[in-house]
Order: sequence, then C-alpha cells, then structure tokens
Amino acid sequence: MKVCNMSNNHTPIADRIPALRPIYAGLHDIAETLMRVVCGGILAVHGYPKILNPFGATEMVEGLGFYPGSFWSPALSITEFVVGIMLMIGLFTRPAAVAASVILAVTVYAHWVAFGQGYAGSEKSILWLAMTLFFAVRGSNRQSVDAALGRQF
Repeated sequence: MKVCNMSNNHTPIADRIPALRPIYAGLHDIAETLMRVVCGGILAVHGYPKILNPFGATEMVEGLGFYPGSFWSPALSITEFVVGIMLMIGLFTRPAAVAASVILAVTVYAHWVAFGQGYAGSEKSILWLAMTLFFAVRGSNRQSVDAALGRQF
C-alpha cells in the first residue's frame, strides 16, 4: 500500500510564485497589526457599555459561580474595556492578551455549557479567544507602543 506524503506537496504559494514574496513580506506586519487593532477595538467596544453600568452583570457572573458578583462584574467591565484598548495600541500586549483570553475562555464555557447554547452560542468567543491567544504567544510587532518603548511584554 502506497502512503501519500502530503508534506512535499504543500509548498507555500510564495515559494511557487516568487513574484508574490515581496507582497506577502510587505503586508505581513500590516495584517498582524490590523488583526490586533480589530481584536482590541471590538473588545473595547464590547466592554464600553459594561463600564457605564459596572454592576449590570452581577447576577450573570454569580450564575457562573463567581462570587461576589459585586466584585467580579466591575472587574469584568474594566478588564474588557481597558484590555481592549491595550491590545488595540499594543501596550503590554502579552499580559493584556492573557487577561482577555481568560475572560474569553469563561465566555466559551458560559455559552457552550452554562447557557446550553453549544457551538452556535460560543463560536464568536472561540474565534476571539484564538486571536487573543495568538497575541498572548506572539506579543506585538514593530507597530505598537511596546515597540516604541523598546520592550516586548
């Protein structure tokens, strides 16, 4: 029986079409920065109404087992909003992304298990979690406040 070795057949397209190498190289940082700005911006926008009503999620967080809700609801509000801004500008990118990842892992659990919505209810949180985990591992790039500070957090 012949086993097909697929790894030899999956050459990156930039290697197959050398003329595309400069385009991909030129867009690499821009695409990564765009993903960080969008991820952080959406998280900040999502957290903004919670900042206006920091105790609004008290019952919800207690329903998930986080007591006292009067502590966790404002903590959630502040974290979503502030961490979103930090990711957007690339300030303390890794710690901000870790904090966002923790929140998003809880939201995946909440939607999938606690609220019984399964994948359909948690798919946005899963996608968002994947993005924040990317930045938790990768950090920021040259187009960030971290880079301007000369530190990779």
